[in-house]
Amino acid sequence: MSAATVPAEAPERRLYWAIADCLTVVRNELVHIARQPSMLAWQLGFPIVSVLLFVYVFGSAMDVGASVDYKDYALPGMFAMTMAQGFMNTATIVAFTRQLGVMDRYRSMPMAPSAVVSGRGVADVLGASLDLAVLASIALVVGWRPHGGVPRILAAFALLLLLRFALTWVGVYLGLLVPNAEAAGNLFAVALPFGIVSSVFTPPSMMPQWLGTVAMWNPVSSTANAIRDLFGDPAPHGGSWIETHALPMAMVWPLVITAIFLPLAVRRFQALGR
Repeated sequence: MSAATVPAEAPERRLYWAIADCLTVVRNELVHIARQPSMLAWQLGFPIVSVLLFVYVFGSAMDVGASVDYKDYALPGMFAMTMAQGFMNTATIVAFTRQLGVMDRYRSMPMAPSAVVSGRGVADVLGASLDLAVLASIALVVGWRPHGGVPRILAAFALLLLLRFALTWVGVYLGLLVPNAEAAGNLFAVALPFGIVSSVFTPPSMMPQWLGTVAMWNPVSSTANAIRDLFGDPAPHGGSWIETHALPMAMVWPLVITAIFLPLAVRRFQALGR
């Protein structure tokens, strides 16, 4: 092999091993979930309970506008909130595996530095796809129906997974930052308002002005409003710029979040043990 060919092949080999190592981590994460049925039951049970709670318990008391069926408004919002709050599970799992010493084992192995972080991201997207499948099935059972065509419906689910993918890096970074899994569990206090102070359950225009402004600019609101439009569901809003441009912002917000937290997560993982 001539010296001239080495620089061209070295990046290809590094990419190959980065992908191979990433898939190995994904497989390990999925095996861990399969061996922890209680974790899987919680992951699938929470969306089901949430749908039943907000549609049947609170739904009759909610009014988001004339001639708007609340479940048609709330269920796409529930899809978005479930994706948004998933970063808390990511942080807990990352903190738990670090506490058990798994991260140290990964770091001692000859593997790509990005594999642990990227593998966690791919595993989370696969888990989120399962969450969405269960959530959409329950929504169909309670009477929700998407009114857009198949391409628009697929685009809506793609936006939901894009949000989940972006927030995965927030979860990974926080999971590597907190001291233990118990501390990661306290992130629920952050995840809950992040999902609720949005357009998930009520239009921001119906909130106090200061709170409505916060809700409008919440990335969850952009995704929720965008998928409502793609599903053909009602999306009443106050006509602000951020609300009328929900679809492009549902793509911009995840890119911004990823650009910030993916490098932070990789650097934090590389800095472990220093």
